[in-house]
Amino acid sequence: MSPGYDKEPFIAIRGRDDEAWTGYEQISRELSLSVGRLQRNATVVVLECYPGVRQSEIVAGLRRAFEPAGSITIVQAEDAALTPEQTDRKIGRYLTDDRVFGYMSAFDIAEFYEPEKLEALRQNVQEVKEGVVFVVGFGASLIAQGDILVYADLTRWEIQQRYRSGEIGSWRAQHPESDILRLYKRGFFFEWRMADRLKKRLLDKVDYYLDTVAADSPNMVTGRALLDGMTQTSKRPFRLVPYFDPGVWGGRWLEEHIGLPKREHPYAWGFDGVPEENSLYFRYGEVRLELPAINLVFFRSIPLLGEKVYARFGAEFPIRFDFLDTIGGQNLSLQVHPTTEYMRDRFGMTYTQDESYYILEADPEAKVYLGLREETVPEDMLDDLRRAQEGGYTFPAERYIEAYPANKHDHFLIPAGTVHCSSAGCMVLEISATPYIFTFKLWDWDRLGLDGRPRPVHVEHGANVIRWDRTTEKVREECVNVIEPVAEGEGWSEEKTGLHALEFIETRRHWFSEATMHEQNGSVHMLNLIEGEEITVESPDSAFEPFVVRYAETFIVPASVASYTVRPSGPSEGKAVGTIKAYVRA
Repeated sequence: MSPGYDKEPFIAIRGRDDEAWTGYEQISRELSLSVGRLQRNATVVVLECYPGVRQSEIVAGLRRAFEPAGSITIVQAEDAALTPEQTDRKIGRYLTDDRVFGYMSAFDIAEFYEPEKLEALRQNVQEVKEGVVFVVGFGASLIAQGDILVYADLTRWEIQQRYRSGEIGSWRAQHPESDILRLYKRGFFFEWRMADRLKKRLLDKVDYYLDTVAADSPNMVTGRALLDGMTQTSKRPFRLVPYFDPGVWGGRWLEEHIGLPKREHPYAWGFDGVPEENSLYFRYGEVRLELPAINLVFFRSIPLLGEKVYARFGAEFPIRFDFLDTIGGQNLSLQVHPTTEYMRDRFGMTYTQDESYYILEADPEAKVYLGLREETVPEDMLDDLRRAQEGGYTFPAERYIEAYPANKHDHFLIPAGTVHCSSAGCMVLEISATPYIFTFKLWDWDRLGLDGRPRPVHVEHGANVIRWDRTTEKVREECVNVIEPVAEGEGWSEEKTGLHALEFIETRRHWFSEATMHEQNGSVHMLNLIEGEEITVESPDSAFEPFVVRYAETFIVPASVASYTVRPSGPSEGKAVGTIKAYVRA
């Protein structure tokens, strides 16, 4: 990977530099000016918060600025929330006893507030006749409409970091939880869904947007500047902010090629193409605002996704690119993904995690386990998996699972229901549908997780979804390097590399040494530079500024971009390079 891999890509937002502030001093000064412009004896500022936001830090920062100038009253919205015991009872059936999987909930935040207590807090706010009243918390907008509305937001990855450090736990949970998987499960199936529904109602109405990711270093923009930033982004290529995470099977490729700091445990995952998890950096002059990338999906759905994709999936980004690094590491867990019917019935999701492995790099002995051997007897394989799960027995993977040599630029297609995993020695670009936590581990090669506990294995779930007809001959024909030439011209060629006919994602690989045109086809495009050091993405009609991409970087081209060219540039100028592009089939 080029040493130029950008770990902090940002989008420069034009024309809004004077609508951004950094630090509590600047932010408080702007809010004070805004309060003053209203010329009221008592001003109500509603500070709506995403779960996990450091509310006490925000209150302390605002107190320092506002109290010297006059009276300040703080109303904590969550004083009106249901008790933790009531909350746990209400959501219990959606969380289940499983460490990983729950059922997608459809709650509205108002269901978790007591009407009498809400009314009491509203009365408290109305009784303040002078000064500034700050109504703060997740659910603050239920208390008052407010004279000024501020939304304090937080990225999904930062929430997970706070879980891991023990700084925060679950919202309104009766008992503290230290199991990261259970914390994440409650967030994924309950808290974040409810918070996102509230965000969708509010964010295009806010006066100010507050980035609270970094401790004691907030950044704020006007609501107008935020929305304009999303509009500008939806009309040009862009990258998400990547992050990298260690795992029990992690390798050394990501660390060595990206220049990541050494960790006790090697990096296993790299995420730079998952809008539900990744963030965006918007730069307003000298102020860099971090926001969840999912905000762009929510509020610029059609220009980003395209009319057809939005009609099919709603405000969800259905494609995911991520890295799986086992070079110098270990095998991935042997796994299978649920069928669409199983996803809907058991988890409340509308589509499943079909996927593929694109091999960016591979050691000589690398392979991909994919599908079943012809002679596999389902009952025998399941008996051996259950026996291995009980301990003291090693599952004989080679007896049941077919394995194929894995070489650089191979593409393995993995429709739901297909047993699979990468061996050690692979650097995988995983191209898949987005419901990314729905992996049923069947066997984990006799190892423990980084926490010293057995990693969750879901043999019984897997038994319900394995496609026993996906055996050697069928898999080799349909899933291993099913590559077809599509078109070619001077200095370029295009190939169809997948995905499987049962999957909704199409992938196209381009090899080129000259500028190559890409036309819009009704879907957002997600691409990765799989060969070569650098390319430049350009607009034929100068609709956006030239955009530079380096090796292994994932980038997104919104559906609103009618056409774009990609050419080798910098150290790759005049050389052959390659990209892989994914989009939703019509």
